[in-house]
Parts: sequence; structure tokens; C-alpha cells
Amino acid sequence: MILSYDNIMSTIKQFEDLEIWKLSRILCVAIYKLASNSKLISDYKLYNQINGSSGSIMDNIAEGFERNGNREFIQFLSIAKASCGETRSQLYRVFDRDYCSEIEFENLKSQTIVISKKIGAFINYLKKSDFKGSKFNIEQ
Repeated sequence: MILSYDNIMSTIKQFEDLEIWKLSRILCVAIYKLASNSKLISDYKLYNQINGSSGSIMDNIAEGFERNGNREFIQFLSIAKASCGETRSQLYRVFDRDYCSEIEFENLKSQTIVISKKIGAFINYLKKSDFKGSKFNIEQ
């Protein structure tokens, strides 16, 4: 079976159906749990940065989806991908400041890499699609 954007989008009715959003949510929760169980919670600036950037991944996926336009969705996915890189960079600081173990660091870093790759693949897929978004499907 050849997947098309129409096939994918016909099964995706809301942003919560997107795998990239689900994975981003899991990462965001994991970051919060790490902070809650370590001294990271008292490093306010770093905690606020990593909490914000990890939340930005899922939020930008959601916002782009809700725009109902392919071009806008790609733009917000690009922002989400950048936030994923920002989160990964901040994880290095979390690790370097001994707020997590090497195993926790590698696990969270791997999650950011997977999410980033999946967002990138989805962006490339959307760029090749003829579908421009539901807001352009105006009945005449």
C-alpha cells in the first residue's frame, strides 16, 4: 500500500493522533519527572529553559496542525524540530551539572534524536505533497 498525505491525514483527525506529538509529550513528561526527582528543580533558569523547550516541541506541532495549512504546518514543525535540538543541548548542561545519570542522559538524548528525525521526515514528506491544507479546500 502506498501512503499518501490524504491517506495519512484522513486517519489523523487531531494533533493528538500524530506520533511526533505523542513522542514529544512523553519527552516533556520525562523532563518534568527528572527535574522533580533531582536538584535540577532548584536550578530555576536551566529548569525553566529545558521545561520550556521540551514543551515547545509538542506545542508547536499542535499549533501548526491547527493552522490547517500545509505551509504553516511545515513552518511550525521546523520550529518544533529546533526546540528539540535546544532541548538536546540543554540536556548536556543537565548532565554536566550532575542532575542526571549517564543512563538517564543517554535515554533522553536518544528520545530527542528520534523525535527530531521523525519531525524532519514528516517535513520532507509534507514538502513533496500536493495537499496544501484543509483551509484551501473551499467548495465552489
